Amino acid sequence: MPVPPAAHPLADHSADRRMVLLAGMALGIGAGAALGAWVLLKSIALATNLFWFGRISTADAAITDISVGLFIVVIPALGALIIGVMARFGSDKIRGHGIPEAIEAILYGQSRLSLKVAILKPISAAISIGSGGPFGAEGPIIMTGGAIGSLFAQRFHLSAAERKTLLVAGAAAGMTAIFGTPLAAILLAVEVLLFEWKPRSFVPVVVAVLVAMAVRPLLIGSGPMFPLTAALPPAGPGLAIAGLLGLAVGLEAALLSALLYRIEDAFHRLPIHWMWWPALGALVVGLGGLIDAHVLGAGYGSIQALLDGSLATRVVFALLVVKAVVWLVALGSGTSGGILAPLLILGGAAGALAGQLWLGNPGVWALVGMAGILSGAMRAPLTGALFAAEVTGLFGALPLTIASACGAYAVSVLLMKRSILTEKIARRGRHIHQEYVVDPMDMVQVRDLMTPEPATLPAAMIAGDVLDFFAGPAAHRSYPVVDTEGRLVGLVSRSDVLGWRVADMPADRALADLVSDAAQPVAYADAPIGQVADLIVETGVGRIPIVDPATRKVLGILSRHDLLKARRDHRRAETARSR
Repeated sequence: MPVPPAAHPLADHSADRRMVLLAGMALGIGAGAALGAWVLLKSIALATNLFWFGRISTADAAITDISVGLFIVVIPALGALIIGVMARFGSDKIRGHGIPEAIEAILYGQSRLSLKVAILKPISAAISIGSGGPFGAEGPIIMTGGAIGSLFAQRFHLSAAERKTLLVAGAAAGMTAIFGTPLAAILLAVEVLLFEWKPRSFVPVVVAVLVAMAVRPLLIGSGPMFPLTAALPPAGPGLAIAGLLGLAVGLEAALLSALLYRIEDAFHRLPIHWMWWPALGALVVGLGGLIDAHVLGAGYGSIQALLDGSLATRVVFALLVVKAVVWLVALGSGTSGGILAPLLILGGAAGALAGQLWLGNPGVWALVGMAGILSGAMRAPLTGALFAAEVTGLFGALPLTIASACGAYAVSVLLMKRSILTEKIARRGRHIHQEYVVDPMDMVQVRDLMTPEPATLPAAMIAGDVLDFFAGPAAHRSYPVVDTEGRLVGLVSRSDVLGWRVADMPADRALADLVSDAAQPVAYADAPIGQVADLIVETGVGRIPIVDPATRKVLGILSRHDLLKARRDHRRAETARSR
């Protein structure tokens, strides 16, 4: 007999011992993702030295430290051409900034990423950024860390949901290793990647993130990536200004997203193979570099300079405008690179320019702008607010970053149907809903929806009378069969009766001899209706008897139509308005 839903332990959460197993696996994934982040950063440094300085070295190098004349246009195009070839003959999944691809693998690919992607994505990102591409390393490391988690998970017998947990654990660990922002990485997992809020996924993600944070000082370094020490404005006017700045950068985020996909559409109309698009986009990047070399590469030095307030207004304006142009064209061309660092620069530049109009340190307002634009572009307000504080170590600015993130988020969700991350997925014909709500079927119990004291048939009723009953006044397709004390004997349906007629069943046989409760699914009154819905799907029985667990007496019946009432009531609660 199928296990009654109420036989499962009723609890606030669905965690079991599998969570401990996944957390143990996350230990290795966190370390692997941190190592992958280190390899990616060293690969970017190696590519930068090779392309711009003609030397083999993994030491940090800034493109702004050298003058190469018109080669500043040629070098980005050369790197992008290599990426186009890699995507054409290697894997086209290396194109783009990585996060949409990770989301698509989670939701539609059973969280399976290939070894080829795990290898080619960081290589292509290193070439792209090292040759001057205006990207950051965070998108590629999220994809690479996710691939590490996914490949590890595929070595074991796990469900798609468990593979998702380990994929996201690797992605969050990789982000932590790059930026040293464990809390923001966890929130990014929750707000953008997991599409759930469960202990089964949350605990392993935290474990992987903490391991990456512990390993980070040994590989990359410790302390904030962009340290900032500054006096904060008074709380009252400061919060008001931060909120207004958030609204402004929310508009900026919406504009950037709209422009990006218009540019992508323009590339799709070109009469040449997409393999050549990155090289064409890189020519625009090179021309932008002629205007100001600060727009080339990841721009981590520019982020620090914005926070320090050490850039001239002309350079800040160039970062705001030229960086936006070269980043949008390069990303729209389908090359490989991330979005987080460019967004930090664009939001920081907007905040720094606005900060010159207000009293206080322009670096603080650059920080506030960064929080806002991350929130508006990625639809991740908690991630944006906390990331800005964590990456600088200025946790006292959290109220300001929260105000900015909330303002930008409000503008973004009102103006844009989809974020810069999900628009690409939607263009592939897949819709994503990013609002997390508790399933009403998990909140309503059977007793609230069942039909009490349902119509039943006696076990002593003979087959001939049952045939006449279903041929005449039967209002339902099936009925519980009960004994003289009201205990369930089985269920008889119209299809059963038709089978008896075809088989010439003797008319004097009793129902008790024709039905059995051995395979009859039942439910208990205190079970959530979601468990009954699962029972209906698993068994194909459309009406489930509700019985007393001690006596087996029939208390009610729950049908497929009854289950839909929960959905109806939930919709009414959302839309019906009254005083």
